[in-house]
This record gives sequence, C-alpha cells and structure tokens, in this order.
Amino acid sequence: MRAFVFPGQGSQSVGMGVAIADASAAAREVFQEVDEALGESLSRLMAQGPADELMLTQNAQPAIMANAIATLRMLEKDGGVRLAAKADYVAGHSLGEYSALCAAGSFDLPVTARLLRLRGLAMQAAVPVGEGAMAALLGVDRDRADAIAGAAVDSIMAERGGAPLVCAVANDNDPTQVVISGHRVAIERAVALAKEMGAKRALLLPVSAPFHCSLMIDAAAAMEDALLDADIAAPQVPLFCNVDAVAIAERGAIRVALVAQVTGMVRWRETVLAMAAAGVTQVVEFGGKVLAPMVKRTVPDMEAISVVSPADVEALARAL
Repeated sequence: MRAFVFPGQGSQSVGMGVAIADASAAAREVFQEVDEALGESLSRLMAQGPADELMLTQNAQPAIMANAIATLRMLEKDGGVRLAAKADYVAGHSLGEYSALCAAGSFDLPVTARLLRLRGLAMQAAVPVGEGAMAALLGVDRDRADAIAGAAVDSIMAERGGAPLVCAVANDNDPTQVVISGHRVAIERAVALAKEMGAKRALLLPVSAPFHCSLMIDAAAAMEDALLDADIAAPQVPLFCNVDAVAIAERGAIRVALVAQVTGMVRWRETVLAMAAAGVTQVVEFGGKVLAPMVKRTVPDMEAISVVSPADVEALARAL
C-alpha cells in the first residue's frame, strides 16, 4: 500500500516551482490558477523572491501547496498517473493537509489557495509579533519534550508568578525531533534547559507566530467560519489527519480535523506508525524533502521517496 504525503511550512525557498513549471504545462496551469485565485502573482514571488516576503506565513502556506500540487499534476497529466489508482491514503504535515485534500479532490485548487491565505493571515494575527515562539528539540522523544516544556513553565512561575504561560509540544515529528510552541519567554527558557534535560540540541525556529498551541485559538475560530462556507467533497482516498493520526473520509470529520489542527499537535510520528499499521509500505512526498526523512526515522523499513524535480517525477511515473 502507498501514501502520498505533502510537506508543511518551512519547506519554502526562493526558486521553488521554477524547474517544474519549465518542464510541464500542467504545472504552469497550477501556478496560474493559484495566482488568479489570490489576485496576485504568487508564482513570481516563489520564483524571484524576496525571501523575507516569501517567508511571510500568508505567502508561504499557499506557495508550498502550489508547489506540491504542481509536482503532483505533472505526474498525473504528463506521466498518466491517477492518484486514486496509485495511492491508498493521503496525509500532510500541518498546512500539508490542505495540499493532501486538494490532491484527493476534497477542495478545488482556488479554494485551497484562498483557505491557506486566510489561514496564514489568521495565524499571524492571533498573537502579537514577538510574544510567541517555537523551538526544535533534537535528540528527544515526545515524553522528554513534554518534561522540558513543563520544567520551563514551572521555573518561570516559581520565579515570578503571574498568569499561566503556554509551552507545549506542537509537532511530534519523529522519535528524535519534537517542536514546542508557546509564549516566547517560556520557549526561550525551555531552550536553555533542554541540554541539561537530555536534548542533543535545541534551537529557536525562524517563525513569526507560535503555531499549533492554544495561543492560536482566534485563528481556529477564523478557520471554523471559513470552513463552514467551504465546499468539501469526499476525498478519493482517505486522509490520515494530524490531530488524531487516524484515517478519515467523511466531510464533517475533515472540517472538524482542520479546525482542531490549528491549536492541536501535529502527530506526524503517530501518523506514520498508523499508516504502517494500516499496511502502507511506501510513502511518496511531493514538493519537499522534509517528511521522507522523518518517515525513515520513525519506521526504518518503510520506503520513503521525495519527489521535487522533473527528473524525480519522471522516475516515479516509470516506477508506479
């Protein structure tokens, strides 16, 4: 069995999509359709930068989706491959769930682009710039990351009291990589405590908001309103969702999961284990080289392929 998977924020870079667009009219059509949906040339920003503008959450999210879907469309239209015939499941990391659902036919491309633009704006607006932060803890599992986050909050509260701080696991990526999110002061304390509590390394991430924690409650409300109005079709294949690491295909369940994932943890490690338990033996990542290594660190025997370049697409089409 096979799963097609789609990366999340952090996989963007200036120049993304250029090679795919040069090689495939189908890919160019994706970028044009996204530009028209957003009323601006996101494809030019992706191709030419500037990098700091591409890094903005409201740009990065639809850009990553567009790049992934363009890669998939090249496979489908130029390689003659149908997702429903070659994939048993889809999954995505955070915003990658929207890419996965677009790939599986639950959202059309313009709707996906507009939802991700709104999602990025809502996430940025939920917490004033400078108040939140995220950090990667390397060489620890989720239990150890929970302990580090708790110790950070406890130490600050013991020193100064005041309102409770948020410092929680945001992404359980694989057995050796966990991301925490919350108030900046608590995240910085966690980074300072991490090494003495068993982490190999801890580093603040260059993000503009504390994603996937309770501080995103206003963004979740905005997405709930938007998704109530969105036309969601049943996916061609089930989606393994972030918040529960279970396969879902019912439209109401998809809507609930997409709202919950704004404040909820991305359970990617558990998702990979659940896919393996369901019989998945091969994972194909479209538009990035982020998820495949996490898959291999979680289930070493699972085949994991990253499809980024036209040559990658052509090789996959021959193999499927």
